[in-house]
Amino acid sequence: MSGQGAPEVAVPDAAGLTLGIVATDWNAAVVEQLLKRALDAAADAKVAEVKVLHVAGAVELPIAAQALARRYDAVVALGTVIRGGTAHFDYVCKSVTEGLTRIALDESTPVAHGVLTVDNQEQALARAGYPESTEDKGYEAVVAALGAALAIRSLDA
Repeated sequence: MSGQGAPEVAVPDAAGLTLGIVATDWNAAVVEQLLKRALDAAADAKVAEVKVLHVAGAVELPIAAQALARRYDAVVALGTVIRGGTAHFDYVCKSVTEGLTRIALDESTPVAHGVLTVDNQEQALARAGYPESTEDKGYEAVVAALGAALAIRSLDA
């Protein structure tokens, strides 16, 4: 894991913004921690409203994210895809990434990719925002999405 070059996480004042979060049911222990930290970030940023949706797996994230992007100022997708012994990992990761990117562009709404794509459970735990984790991807995804939403909103100021 390399956090090299990452900016310091600065929580924006997002009072008045709304946030949609979609989280997978697969790898529940890790995803629930990502979601907890995402909700902590939303509270720290003073988000006006947060809506959380749950979907079965990573492939279902884009369709739920699209529905949220049509109603909320920013969206965060959370999940964990762990590499297995087949090419399934590559197809899922590519599909999710391309889907979330397309939704952000098509809907002109920031959609943060908080989906861990890892080789093993240990890497997922290291990124999930536990006290002993080296990274906090759920929290960081919310900060990124809200920062982009505020940047877009500033165009109207």
